[in-house]
Parts: sequence; structure tokens; C-alpha cells
Amino acid sequence: MNKEEKQSKISRFTVANLRLGRLLAICSFLSLTLINPAIAEEKLLQTLTVTGNGSERIATTLTQVRLGVEIQGRTVTEVQQEVAKRTSAVVDLLRSKDISQLQTTGIRLVPDYDYSNNQRNLVGYIGTNTVSFRLQTELVGTLLDETVKAGATRIDGVSFTATPEAISEAQFEALRKATIDAQAMADAVLKTLNLTSKEIVSIQVNEDSVPPPQPIAAEALSREDAGINTPVIGGEQTVRASVTLQISY
Repeated sequence: MNKEEKQSKISRFTVANLRLGRLLAICSFLSLTLINPAIAEEKLLQTLTVTGNGSERIATTLTQVRLGVEIQGRTVTEVQQEVAKRTSAVVDLLRSKDISQLQTTGIRLVPDYDYSNNQRNLVGYIGTNTVSFRLQTELVGTLLDETVKAGATRIDGVSFTATPEAISEAQFEALRKATIDAQAMADAVLKTLNLTSKEIVSIQVNEDSVPPPQPIAAEALSREDAGINTPVIGGEQTVRASVTLQISY
């Protein structure tokens, strides 16, 4: 083998090594590219999800009342006239008081049957007209007595609630407590496992409906002596909230 053949052989060997080196470099790059997403996903999955709860109790200073007139008579005209007369007197009284959200909630006129001796006999008609309204709780007892004197014959329900402003403030406070609770839970879990929290990945405020008014039994107010110093005392209402945190570690 002469000198030129040796140099040609060395040159081809060098080119082959360079090509092999480039191929290895490309394979390494592709390998890293394929592996990195998996690593990133694994790191993303290293999160702790906790849900904290909070509540706030507030006084129910408002009362929602449903009452009305119910009359039983022999003819439709008689019943309608008496219901209208009594209802007008009750509504006039309510409008003269410091109340809100006064509205009619039901009007009804139905036949009244007697089912004696396995027979159905029409004996008259029953008419009703009901209204609802809201007022300060401390005024309810006296006003109920006055409505009965004005002509109301039935009290369908009394329920207590806080003012919208008080409920809104309580919701914010409940959310604050829920957030603190969630953070405390996460810290306790991670500390027990000798792990360190890094950052909050997501925050979710779970929907909590506004607490409904707290009702009391209508029977408690529908006694024959309900018109004599009827006592009505409000209570408390609980506003609840929950917050979910996702924390990486």
C-alpha cells in the first residue's frame, strides 16, 4: 500500500467517525427531548390537594312571615266578599308598618264537600288569600297580634334570616377561615412526611349557597290565644364556605 492509499484510508476512517459522532449526538438530543416531558410531568404530579372549611355564625335580625285569611261559607259570593274584606284590612295594616317585600303568595277558592254516609255533598266553599313580608324580628310578635285582630285567620310560617350585608360579610369571613384551614392541613401533611411546600399551583373557591332562613313551626303561632302577646325570638344563622388548594412540593 503506497502513501496515497494510506492517506485515503485514514481520511475515510475519519469521516466515518465524524458521522458516527454526529449520529450519537442527534440520538442523545432526541433522547433528552423525549425524556424531559416525562420528567416535567412527574414533577407536575408532585402536588398535594386539600380542601379547607370555614363557617361564621351571625344573628338573624330579620323575619320572613307568611300569613293570610281563610274563610268558609255557603256561597262563592259570600266567601269571596269576606276574604276580600279581611285581606284588605290586613294589607292596609301591613302597609302602615315598617315592613318590606310585601307580596301576595296565594289566592285559592275551592268547593267544600261533606263525605258522610259514603256520599259527597257540596256544603260550601273555602277561600284563602295569603301574603308574605319581611320586618325586624323584634317587631314581629306585636305585628302578628295586630294582623289577627285585623282579620288574619292563619299564620303559615315564620322564618329568621340575617341582613344581606351581614350575610355577605360572613361569607368573606368564612372564606378566610376556610383558606387558613386548607393551608394548615397541607402544612401538617407535608411536615409529617418531611416534605417542603413550594408554591400554590391552583386555588378553587367552592360554591356555597346562601343559607336559607331558619323556619319555626307555624303551629307554634296558630293557637287560639296567639293574639295575646305572641313571643317571637330570633336565633343565629351559619354561613359556610370551602376552599381547595393544590400545592406543589
